[in-house]
Amino acid sequence: MTNEPNFPPMFRIDVSADSNSQECAEDVGVDEVIVALLRQLVVGQERQQKVLEDLAQQTGQAQKQRSQELGQWKEANPELARNCRRASEALSQAQSQFLSNLTEEIAEQADSLMDGEFMLNEFVDRFGPRLAHLNGLLQALSQLSSVPDAHNTAS
Repeated sequence: MTNEPNFPPMFRIDVSADSNSQECAEDVGVDEVIVALLRQLVVGQERQQKVLEDLAQQTGQAQKQRSQELGQWKEANPELARNCRRASEALSQAQSQFLSNLTEEIAEQADSLMDGEFMLNEFVDRFGPRLAHLNGLLQALSQLSSVPDAHNTAS
């Protein structure tokens, strides 16, 4: 280390405060800086609002198109739509019974579910997939089902 030649430094960094920059900051004024920042915030919020409005419009259009397509399908397949309605109602009753069994099981095994991770995982493995599939089937059938006829529901 003592054999290293001494070269003059190539760069010099001055980290002391520059008196010129302080004068400029005082000239601009704090109020003007605040106003400029507030203007930038307003511009950003306006852009954000425009994006949100566009997103809401696109989502609404997609939902409207999907609803129209479902309506057309139901009109083209009235018997199938009625069958989907009956199946949905029957499956809904089965789901209610399944949920009743599930809640009874939870009430009976509450302590063991809280104590051991194995028991909780076993419970979720036993009931989770069936519940998820049942919910998916019900949702599909409900969307494809026709609205019950007024003369059928009145009797």
